[in-house]
Amino acid sequence: MHSGGITFAALMQQVLVGLSRTTILFIVSSGLSLVLGVLRIPNVAHGSLYMIGAFVTFSVANFYGQTGFGFIAALVLAPLVVAAVSLVLERGLLCRLYDREHLMLLLFTFAFTLIFADLVKMIWGSDYRSLNAPAWLQGSFDLAGLPFPRYSLFLLIMGPLVALGLWLLTNKTRIGKIARAAAVDREMVDAIGIDVSRVFAAVFVIGCYLAGLGGALVAPTQNITQGMDHTIIIEAFLIVIIGGLGNIWGALLGAAIFGLTDAIGILVWPQFAIVFPYMAVVIVLLIRPRGLLKAIW
Repeated sequence: MHSGGITFAALMQQVLVGLSRTTILFIVSSGLSLVLGVLRIPNVAHGSLYMIGAFVTFSVANFYGQTGFGFIAALVLAPLVVAAVSLVLERGLLCRLYDREHLMLLLFTFAFTLIFADLVKMIWGSDYRSLNAPAWLQGSFDLAGLPFPRYSLFLLIMGPLVALGLWLLTNKTRIGKIARAAAVDREMVDAIGIDVSRVFAAVFVIGCYLAGLGGALVAPTQNITQGMDHTIIIEAFLIVIIGGLGNIWGALLGAAIFGLTDAIGILVWPQFAIVFPYMAVVIVLLIRPRGLLKAIW
């Protein structure tokens, strides 16, 4: 641990950093929760789509010279590219496997993690890539006397907006209500003349879009490289489990626990910081084996 005392200012600064990371974790895990909750598909390739979103963001932003417009264009286009890839995957192959065992679906999506890894290597190579945030999101400002990065504030704004959008989608739109009904009783929804296959396709694409959006948002904060999909998919699955299957607010709460414990661990015991969020997961599951909030699918 640190030899010196941990100051309140340092703690608050790490909390803010943890909350900004929470946004990325929430956006990615909420997409996974949506797919797992409605389609019952453990989409291991979700992390690969997140990685593709980050690489496409890098390419689009560099095409425009890493300008402010280029970054906004990348935020718009990268998730759409990922959504298009997921639509081809779902309509071409995955829709034929919905009635198969979960193990087969798991193996099928795992196979695509290997395919996507090779595709990324073929297109972008094996080198690290980096992307700067646009000028208007660089630097920091004082927040209660603490320096807080502008890009972190941008992430903190994006998180609640995505959460609100997902809540409206699942609770206030026709497709959201049909998806919830189909998750409970697909045969009943089929019987009243609704094409469940199209609903499943829409849900899968939306979930994968969120993976691409998470990759786009994380691009200016870390190196963009092969292998970045491995860590995020493990974290996303754990967040979905502790939050409650299909529960958007549970995913937000789980992401907050994961992000904050990671940030505080870096401050308290940096050599073993990686252990802190996993310890939090174990504690949550010991107390609430079915998740923090009720599964809604």
